[in-house]
Amino acid sequence: MQIGDSPGSSRRLLLVVAAAMFDGAGRVLITQRPNHKALGGLWEFPGGKVDAGESPEAALIRELKEELEITVEPDALDPFAFASHAYADFHLLMPLYAVTRWHGTPVPHVEAAQALAWVKPSALPQYPMPPADIVLVERIMQRERA
Repeated sequence: MQIGDSPGSSRRLLLVVAAAMFDGAGRVLITQRPNHKALGGLWEFPGGKVDAGESPEAALIRELKEELEITVEPDALDPFAFASHAYADFHLLMPLYAVTRWHGTPVPHVEAAQALAWVKPSALPQYPMPPADIVLVERIMQRERA
């Protein structure tokens, strides 16, 4: 529940999962939402919805394969942070995993992303993002400073 939500709020909970993929230079991968989707044109961390009966880790592995054509092994997922954000008609809960190992070269799938960018964490605030992703930027920048 977010501050301001009433105890009997009928806002549905949406569980999505995302990856902060770090390359050898310490840059993080972000993808741009297609213009025809909600929040189109904004930049986000790759990932997607967790299907019923699916673990967040399995969902992230599936989503990264579908969206970026890469393969990630379960032991490459490091729980890192999470976002909890109330949108107008649902409440989003988003675990974020740090990923530093994968197989393949990320390529944006046309239905999932219109572009991708490798960005230094300190440059992330320059990219417009959905509210749930914005709250994760400070945590990623802290990782860069550590």
